[in-house]
Amino acid sequence: MSATPTSPRPASPAPASPSPDCVDVRDIGHALCAATRRLKAAGVEQPRREARLLLGHALGLSPTALLADPVRPLSAAEAAGFEALVARRAGREPLSRIFGRREFWGLEFRLSSETLDPRPDSETLVEAALARVPDRRLPLRVLDLGTGSGCLLLAVLSELPNATGLGLDCAPGALATAAANAAALGLETRARMHRADWTVPDWTAGLGRFDLILTNPPYVETTAQLAPEVAEHDPAPALFAGPDGLAAYRALLPSLPDLLAGGACALVEIGAGQADAVAALARSAALSETDRVADLSGTPRCLVLEAQKTIGM
Repeated sequence: MSATPTSPRPASPAPASPSPDCVDVRDIGHALCAATRRLKAAGVEQPRREARLLLGHALGLSPTALLADPVRPLSAAEAAGFEALVARRAGREPLSRIFGRREFWGLEFRLSSETLDPRPDSETLVEAALARVPDRRLPLRVLDLGTGSGCLLLAVLSELPNATGLGLDCAPGALATAAANAAALGLETRARMHRADWTVPDWTAGLGRFDLILTNPPYVETTAQLAPEVAEHDPAPALFAGPDGLAAYRALLPSLPDLLAGGACALVEIGAGQADAVAALARSAALSETDRVADLSGTPRCLVLEAQKTIGM
């Protein structure tokens, strides 16, 4: 008998190439390489570093552990979790927003939708404030105007063991976040958060006077073009201050002399190129500029102000 002809076996389909919008997550090494390519294409400045941070976060592993075992496979759940994180970062959501926290002055701060993402440049204010405290054991009173996450106030209090502080903000969500950060840092007994709006009359009533005042007010022009990480994820009220970026200074500076104790100073963060304009507004508000402090890039970032002395006093 002749053999019955058989149909040829269909060829196995070729493995599908990963979609350009997905990450190859078969193991740690492939996952990092694919995520790096995707983040680079999305315009992220340090794609390899950020891919490692995202994968470490997804797997609960340190960067050293990732490098030590590049062929470790990823489970389906791990792969899905990592893919979701990479997609968020490729959409230009900042790492700090993805992780929900930011390190500032060596401390960890929780973030929320109503708080700015603290920038390293703002550490200039902390350093300048501490440089003006001759004895860190003194029981100073510190005020933070527009406290946000509480990073300025709590960083300073962490260095002044007998100081107390008040953080003011008009956003309830920011105040809740700042209070949670104070508790997490063990500073809740020395830091109080209070709702206040410096654009309304008599907002300073009952506050008293302070030995140090810190503020990082909104100072961005409303027409400024910002990176997506900032424009789409930081709260607009904490960023923008009118067409020239000076509206918050005009509202805030006139109240500072009544809040400053004798010999006290206010440390005011400023944007690039704003030093002279803010100094002029300070003079018109009976404040004297005693110093102008640059950040690590050499950009003037902080004005140190004191109440002008009255002749005869």
